[in-house]
Amino acid sequence: MPVFVEVALPVPLRRNFSYRVKDQQQAGLQIGLRVKVPFGSQQLIGLITAITDSCDLAPHQIKSVTAVLDDAPLLPDSLYKLTLWAARYYFTTQGQMLSQALPVALRKGLEATPQAVVEYHLSPQGRNADPSVLTRAPAQKKLHELLLANPISHDEFITQQLSKAALKALEQKHWIERQEKVLCHDLSWRQQLIMNESPHKLNKQQAVAVSVLTQQQGFHCTLLEGITGSGKTEVYLALLETILQQGKQALILVPEIGLTPQTINRFKRRFEVNVAVIHSGLTDNQRLEAWRQARVGEAAIIIGTRSALFTPMAFPGLIILDEEHDSSFKQQEGVRYHARDLAVMRGHLEDIQVVLGSATPSLETLQNALSGRYHHLELSERAGAAQKVKQGIIDITSQPLKAGMSASLINEMRMHLDAGNQVLLFLNRRGFAPALLCHECGHLHECDRCDAFFTVHQGLNEICCHHCGNQYAIPRQCHQCGSTMLMGHGLGTEQLEQEIVKLFPKYPVVRIDRDTTRRKGSLEQQLQGIHMGKYKILVGTQMLAKGHHFPDVTLVGLLDVDGALFSADFRAPERFGQLYTQVSGRAGRADKPGKVLLQTHQSDNPILRDLLKRGYGEFARSQLKERQQALLPPAWHMVLIRAEAHLAEDADAFLTRTSELLPQDKDFEIIGPIPAPLDRKAGKYRRQLILQAKSRQRLQNEFERVLALIEQIPESKRCRWSIDRDPQDLM
Repeated sequence: MPVFVEVALPVPLRRNFSYRVKDQQQAGLQIGLRVKVPFGSQQLIGLITAITDSCDLAPHQIKSVTAVLDDAPLLPDSLYKLTLWAARYYFTTQGQMLSQALPVALRKGLEATPQAVVEYHLSPQGRNADPSVLTRAPAQKKLHELLLANPISHDEFITQQLSKAALKALEQKHWIERQEKVLCHDLSWRQQLIMNESPHKLNKQQAVAVSVLTQQQGFHCTLLEGITGSGKTEVYLALLETILQQGKQALILVPEIGLTPQTINRFKRRFEVNVAVIHSGLTDNQRLEAWRQARVGEAAIIIGTRSALFTPMAFPGLIILDEEHDSSFKQQEGVRYHARDLAVMRGHLEDIQVVLGSATPSLETLQNALSGRYHHLELSERAGAAQKVKQGIIDITSQPLKAGMSASLINEMRMHLDAGNQVLLFLNRRGFAPALLCHECGHLHECDRCDAFFTVHQGLNEICCHHCGNQYAIPRQCHQCGSTMLMGHGLGTEQLEQEIVKLFPKYPVVRIDRDTTRRKGSLEQQLQGIHMGKYKILVGTQMLAKGHHFPDVTLVGLLDVDGALFSADFRAPERFGQLYTQVSGRAGRADKPGKVLLQTHQSDNPILRDLLKRGYGEFARSQLKERQQALLPPAWHMVLIRAEAHLAEDADAFLTRTSELLPQDKDFEIIGPIPAPLDRKAGKYRRQLILQAKSRQRLQNEFERVLALIEQIPESKRCRWSIDRDPQDLM
């Protein structure tokens, strides 16, 4: 009797595909296995979603499965259900969502459960050899020395970036032999948890939070709202101890790769367990290895960024999202899912605890906590001897500025530096200057593909568009009038760093932004230098604002925040509140008193005054009321349809036709089509259609009803369009 399978493939078509299964492939066939199948002229890897004994296609139309790649489903039932739920919620295809849930190496067809790993050992000849013969071959000498101490696995060889040429040369000398080591999983941590250090003494609020969290059984979602420096990590560690003692695993999500080294070190210092790490800075094989360790239960703690959310756990016990407000938990391209919302759904499906931690919770989470959907725990005191930070505004209207810094900020910096402390300056613009200006005719050099100015990067000798990546060497003459009097207009971190070196030649400066942390390991090196006191002045963008613990920083200066107060995005006040609170939270974290100075031309701005006077907690609650009055998320629910085309009228026509398919009444609102805040990007015109509904269910039903009709609109072929559910960014 013939057997057919439905396969979800990573393609944008909203359907699964039928294939015939050959007789020899039918043994052990089940839902969730990966299969390799022909699709057009290529071979794709997909997952089986159904097994049937009949197929509606004509016999000559149906193709056969090329290969079945697994013996058992890769995803546990809870994660399989989560991906199907997410595909429906985010209006994407099952194949794209399922493929998102697997590490890249598995999407390419690598084996999910290797039985053995390759290890490199020194042969007897290599052990007895005289290392002095390798004096002129340093890479071979280094490898030989490492192997004298211990054998090296193939994965460690790649991780440590050792020389392949050196390996080949030593193999040809017969100094090295390869051996296969059979894998056995070490689950000893489940029998006995070994602690490397004794827990810190908790203050009263921390102890209450730990006691509430450890008593919860089954699925509970809790918001841990703790001011910066209140010791949220210590609460996580105490909760983790209970979870690990029960023999269960924990998944910890952090927003940025930059935060993983310090999080890993903190957990490794406390617990003698295997910690698996998953983020985009690792190779495909490293991520696959971490995924495997988590799946069999060998890794007790899994730490990662957004994509680690889908890591299977053999003994699920806890999910923690640190800095839950951070917008990097929302994927901005491809499948636009939000890791926070899916983490809560995963906790529900696996019946385990979910903890969302933040000093500046997102308004969505805050509303859920205030309405009683989530438990709400607050930490309002700074941990240990840390004192409350002093705040000040410097009104820079008509004041002379040196590289964007006022005289009072420079004097304050001098006082803190002379006292042996560190100073952090925050400027959210990388590069030398945000625009290139002709001093003679006033022409600003604009990107030829976007409605945006080129940013000047002097160190790289180039002008670069931060929206589309377009870059050229810095021109010698003005494109408009031919003058050679070109200058950077405005201030970026690169220029600020140069000026500070001139102003404070005695104090070493470190700049942390995307340009200085491109090389692998460079961010870790810089952070280590800060902790060791090697650098006294820290200059950086948002990368420095999140979650870092710098005990010697006593002064934080925010140089240019006025741009953040005026934005087309309704989330701008919330973002500004979070950014200000997070940056100022880097000051005075140990026993030294801290100070935060904010330079602005808008010293009377009501948002700014409200935030400084009442703090983020009260500010966020008043923002929630404003959103409810304006019928904006989280009070109402939103879907954003973006379209981009070479001709603006094509994108407009498509979105106009789309809007005609949907209802418009007092509980369902359609706004647009309107131009995106950045109207032209990478040579294409961008338009948006915003749908808002009072009820989430109605938004889901109405959109599902018209989705197939939208895809048949003729204009949809002339533009690229995407759907963004619960958009975090209207750019």
